[in-house]
Amino acid sequence: MRILNFQRMSTEDGPGLRTTLFVKGCPLKCAWCHNPESISQQAHIEWNGTHCIGCRSCVGVCPTGAVIPGTDGIRIDKEKCTLCFRCVDECPALALERKGLEMSPDEVFAELIKDRAYFGAEGGVTLSGGEITLQYAEAEVLLKKLREAGIHTAIDTCGLCKREALETLLPHTKLVLYDLKLADSAQHRRWIGADNGIILENFEYLCTRRAAGADFGLWVRTPIIPGATDSEENIAALAKIVGKRADRWELCAFNNLCRSKYERLGADWPFRASPLMTRDKMEKLTAAARAAGAENVCWTGRTAMEEA
Repeated sequence: MRILNFQRMSTEDGPGLRTTLFVKGCPLKCAWCHNPESISQQAHIEWNGTHCIGCRSCVGVCPTGAVIPGTDGIRIDKEKCTLCFRCVDECPALALERKGLEMSPDEVFAELIKDRAYFGAEGGVTLSGGEITLQYAEAEVLLKKLREAGIHTAIDTCGLCKREALETLLPHTKLVLYDLKLADSAQHRRWIGADNGIILENFEYLCTRRAAGADFGLWVRTPIIPGATDSEENIAALAKIVGKRADRWELCAFNNLCRSKYERLGADWPFRASPLMTRDKMEKLTAAARAAGAENVCWTGRTAMEEA
């Protein structure tokens, strides 16, 4: 498996306290992506300036001259870098970090099982992305081992995947977190880079399986992004799709905590200056969803402070 990182003590990726496993590789390219380092399946190196002590040990050890020092820190020349990771191994301050670690399902399980003491009755493990269904054969092995150990399992998917992937993972999954971002296909292509046809078809498949008695929960999540997904028209259209068929539908308020990730990647982020959602806006969108026939709707996340 190509692993990005383990996020422990998570409270946002399913019920209870959880460990979320993030993997690399995603078929979508959402303009607002909050985990841009997870989009490519290719491993890469990131420099974190807050950890760097300026020793430049990384510069001397690089065999291709890909590690370039400057007045504003260290830059990795991606054209020259061969991903030998010598600079990562040499860095005494852990300022250089490898993103994309190869691990077997058994190795991942051994890491995850360390956390079972704090899962309690409701918590567990969530397999997230990137997109976990891109690695569904390995994920099946991991989910089986987790279930055999009595651990609650969840997968978080964007829905753009082979039907075979869902068919393979569902028997070992107690909860599916499913992203529905935009109802309009043209807007979906504009902001996300792909049509939403397969995503909606797979959502219908999950709902059909549940109606037929399949034993898994279904939570829908919609990121509320300023100027992209935050119209009442979009939420009302999604509400007609979700209806009463999800156990929970979260409208997730936009946050800008990922700005530093884009800086470390040397990439621009079009939502860098976008404001946080207001509580009033989130309440109105929640009301719009309910008015259009959806149930079990709530909003989550931090909002801007309201003016007095």
